[in-house]
Parts: sequence; C-alpha cells; structure tokens
Amino acid sequence: MAVLPFRPTPFFANKNRAFWRLQAVGWGGAMLLRVMSSLANEQPLSFLVLVLIETITGFSISLILAVIYRQLINRRPIVTWGVTALVLPFAVALYAFIDAWVIGLYRSDTAASFAQLFIGVFFFDATLLGAWSALYYAINFFLQIEEQNDQLLRLENQATQAQLAMLRYQLNPHFLFNTLNSISTLVLLKQTEPANAMLSRLSSFLRYTLVNEPTGRVTVAQEVETLKLYLDIERMRFEERLRTAFRIDPLTEGALLPSLLLQPLVENAIKYAVSTQEAGAEITIAAQLVGPNLRIIVSDTGPGLQNTPGGNRFAGVTFDGGEPVSTGVGLANIRDRLAQAYGEEHRFETMEPPEGGFAVLIEIPFERREAAAPAIPAEARPALAG
Repeated sequence: MAVLPFRPTPFFANKNRAFWRLQAVGWGGAMLLRVMSSLANEQPLSFLVLVLIETITGFSISLILAVIYRQLINRRPIVTWGVTALVLPFAVALYAFIDAWVIGLYRSDTAASFAQLFIGVFFFDATLLGAWSALYYAINFFLQIEEQNDQLLRLENQATQAQLAMLRYQLNPHFLFNTLNSISTLVLLKQTEPANAMLSRLSSFLRYTLVNEPTGRVTVAQEVETLKLYLDIERMRFEERLRTAFRIDPLTEGALLPSLLLQPLVENAIKYAVSTQEAGAEITIAAQLVGPNLRIIVSDTGPGLQNTPGGNRFAGVTFDGGEPVSTGVGLANIRDRLAQAYGEEHRFETMEPPEGGFAVLIEIPFERREAAAPAIPAEARPALAG
C-alpha cells in the first residue's frame, strides 16, 4: 500500500488561510458565471470591465461583513440575527447602488433610469451576499461545534487517564504495606542484611513505577522484568515456598500492556496460594498470541477459589498489625483498568483448572511499538530463574 510522502493538513487547520481561499474561490466563481453570462448574451469585451468592478465591489463588501459577523457570532441569538437582519440589507443596497452607478456610467445613452438599474441588480446582489452570509455563519458554527466536540473528547480522555492513574496508584500502598511489614519484622529480628537487601529491591521497584507513567504501557518483556523484581522481594519472605515459572512466547515480548497490570495478580496468588499452604505453591505466568490478541494467564497451584481459607480472592489485602485486611483492590482493580483501557475489546476470566489451583486469563488486542517505556535499570534487574 503506497504511503503519502506528506501528512495531509485539515483545510480549516489555519482558519485565516481557509477564509481567504474560500473568498478567492467563491468570488472567482461568481465572476466566472457573470463572464459566461455576458459572453452568452453577446456583450462586448469591454463589458467584462464592469464584471471585474462588480466582483471587486462584492469582495470588498463581504470583507466588511466578515468583520461585523465575527463580532456577532458569539453573541446571544437575538443580537446575532437581529443585527444581521439590519446589516445585510444595507450591504446589499450599497452593493446594488455601486453596480447601478457603474452600469449607468458605462451605458450613458440608456433610457433606463437609475432606479430601474438599481432594482435590476438588487436581487442578484442580494442573492450573492445572502448566500455568502449563510455560508459564513454555517461554516463558523460548524467549526465551533467541532471545537466543542474536540474539547469534550479531551476532557473525557483526561477523565479516563485520571481514573486509570487512580487505579494504578491504589496498587502501590497495597504492595508497600506487605513489604514494609516484612522489613519491619526482619529489623525486629535483627536480620539487617536481609532487611537491607529487601529495601534495596523495594527502592528499585518503586523507582521503576515512578519512571513509568501510571497510564502508560510497557512491553511484556518489561512487565516480566518488573514481576521478577517483585518476586525477588517476596522470595525473601517465603523462600522456597514461592516457586515461579515463566512461559513467555518470544513473539509476545514486544507486545504492549498497561504498566503493572500483572503484579496484583501475582500478589493475589502469593496471598491465597503460597501463604496459605505450608508447602507453598508454584505461580506460572504465560503469554502467547491468539489470533489478533495477546493472551496472558497467571495461574497457581493453590487451594483454588472455593477452598481459599477465610479469604476472598477478588479483594486485595494489606496488613494491620500482622493480620490480613481486605482493601477491595486485587482482581476488581485489574478488571476496572482493562475496561478503562480497552472498553469491550478485552477478556477477563477467572477459572479453576481441572488439575486444581486458580487461574486468571486476560486477552487484549495485540499492539506493539518500537520505542516503549523505560526498562528497569541493569543494576536493579533480578537474577530470578523461571
């Protein structure tokens, strides 16, 4: 498919230039019609001078009307149309007066009186200026409606972006409570080295979340790096009880998805699968292409949805004095973020596989770009296998 070497510019992108173009085309077309009519009526070539004068006169009067209409168009309707109804007949009368006077000078031997000449050109001039006025108001009202629609779309987009940012920011306190609680426990137990290591990883994770826009999108590869950094922090809490596996199709590594979309799913799995079982659980993150969509599945080998002891996997959890407290974030947050970002063009399902455990399936349109969001600094990347 051929690609244009330039980007088309909207006709009304520059209103001033568009006005002069329309003026030239409109009055040029009116002059052409008059010239053709004169030639069809076998008028002498010298009559074309009158046509030129009439065109220049109409062009000049329309410029004066444009200045007046520009002041009227944003007033109350009664003022706009009332003043227009007074100004337009005066402009038509002036136009007809000049035309009749010029015709009288050209045809000095004509038997027609000035009044007859005036009436003869009045209706034609009224048609020209009336049509010009109607087009002027119609075009400007259309442009105002377009500007209002654009402004409304910008406001709706800003509201959507703000809601997405709010949903993303809900995740940081949720995660911080858990991690800071673990660090506090390590400090109380005087395990300074693990506490320092966890603080270092936490600072790297938070630095990444601050670098990326809350409403921005990152690649699957970057999201996996973030998950590994997060899991490296959690591994210090659960040690060998937390096992992970990443099954990422290389074709999906450049696909885009909302930043930190998967972290709450992994955190949910840790809460309800790893922490509730003495032997822990394995968390699997898989990504593959399914037609035009990117499919991501986060699953665990925990007790499943029905057997979760004393908890609701659809709610987020923080800690208050070491006890879990529901915050209502978790999976509901992910569902809201997907709805805001993709509307109806997404799929979000929770399921219990036949082999047991719990899984969350997400499908979103496959998108990619060459320049994605900043990746985690090299020194902060975890060496987590999986």
